[in-house]
Amino acid sequence: MQQEKTSFKKEILSYLKIIVITAIVVLGCKQFLFAPIKVQGASMYPTYHDKDIIIVSKMSKIERFDQIVFQSPTEDELYIKRVIGLPGDTVEMKDDVLYVNGKAYKEDYVNRQTDDPNQLRITENFNLEQLLNEKKVPEGKYFVLGDNRLRSSDSRHYGLISKDAIYGEAKLTVYPFNRFHIGPK
Repeated sequence: MQQEKTSFKKEILSYLKIIVITAIVVLGCKQFLFAPIKVQGASMYPTYHDKDIIIVSKMSKIERFDQIVFQSPTEDELYIKRVIGLPGDTVEMKDDVLYVNGKAYKEDYVNRQTDDPNQLRITENFNLEQLLNEKKVPEGKYFVLGDNRLRSSDSRHYGLISKDAIYGEAKLTVYPFNRFHIGPK
């Protein structure tokens, strides 16, 4: 009888150890490596839809055109936007064409659909100096835009994003499953 109690206790302790170790590994991964985030709103449509669940890598090196999650400079929320300007870059939009460091980029990810037939441009003309009194993106800062330019609050409205505010890079959409993809579209 005593031997059965001891065996039962050992088995329970064994299960508890597994549960505790698993919890530590999961929490450590979430804290330092990756985390799930729920997209809210339409500012990144068509790349992401409202209520999409994405996995964010906290270890990625941020590069141009990455989609990043960061602490909003205006609200107590996380935002997701596309990195357009890296530290040292010049950024200009002219006649719906993006120029970074003088090079034109085709932005296939931008939502160009509009309900207004009189809408001439999806993105207004601007340069960094007009918007932010900066010739180049300063060190430790990023210029971000939403893919749904007509419905996005981004660096055009609240300025540059600090490197310290970045939570991570969107790497994977896990829900809804009918649009499952890895990496940028």
